[in-house]
Amino acid sequence: MLGLSLLALGACSAEDKDQLGRLAMPAPASDRAPAIFDLWKWSWVAAMVVGVLTWGLMFYAAWRFRRSSKNLVPVQTRYNLPLEIFYTIAPILMVIVFFFHTVNTQNTVLEMKDDPDLVVDVVGQQWSWTFNYSEQGEGGTTPYVVGTTADRPKLVLPVDRTVEFRLHSPDVIHSFMIDAFLMKMDVIPGRVNEFQATPTKVGEFRGKCFELCGVYHSRMLFDVEVVSGAEYDAYLAELQENPDNVAKAPVLGGSAVNTQPGLDDGDAEGDHQ
Repeated sequence: MLGLSLLALGACSAEDKDQLGRLAMPAPASDRAPAIFDLWKWSWVAAMVVGVLTWGLMFYAAWRFRRSSKNLVPVQTRYNLPLEIFYTIAPILMVIVFFFHTVNTQNTVLEMKDDPDLVVDVVGQQWSWTFNYSEQGEGGTTPYVVGTTADRPKLVLPVDRTVEFRLHSPDVIHSFMIDAFLMKMDVIPGRVNEFQATPTKVGEFRGKCFELCGVYHSRMLFDVEVVSGAEYDAYLAELQENPDNVAKAPVLGGSAVNTQPGLDDGDAEGDHQ
């Protein structure tokens, strides 16, 4: 089995080997992603160590206390007090360590700055996304893009700028995630969840809804492109050339999100009906 495993690994492409080295996680592409990746990696290491130890003790007990004679029945009521104590204390210590590192990671990835470089109001609706580049247009207007299940939208972000994502839903619970950011957050009706991230790599990435939200959940996809600051500014200018892609306030929901395209300017709250 070891030989076959080595042969299979040898046949893998460089990309596959890279994936194996990251334990199937995408390459981190934001400032918060390394903390999540480290938690994932060391959780796997801890799980494998516990597995090897547990399997080793099971196989040792099966071999060491096996029946040595057909007529000999091993004692069935014997117990080992030190082992019982170990089996009780070790899991408690493991839970405490996991809890400590999980809370530290959570505090790191949810840390909020008072002055992010830009704000993107994200709307997850059945079954696509609206991305509002809030107040980044001329005169404080909001350029935005709206997608459908047939035409998935693209979220464009500038590299090395802190982005604050504000998540809105007009219908059911969704979940927003960009794969290379290694973080997802629920999009809940009646509540605005927020997190910040700074893209660290230029490139194209993928995003999707990670919460089963209805019939076409599997098609609730979007593309992500991280570009230079100059390219980002040019993209916003291009969006503003089309009046249908500019609103006075962020487009946050209402019936119009399900009857795209052609959203009209709404009230001061940006709720288009």
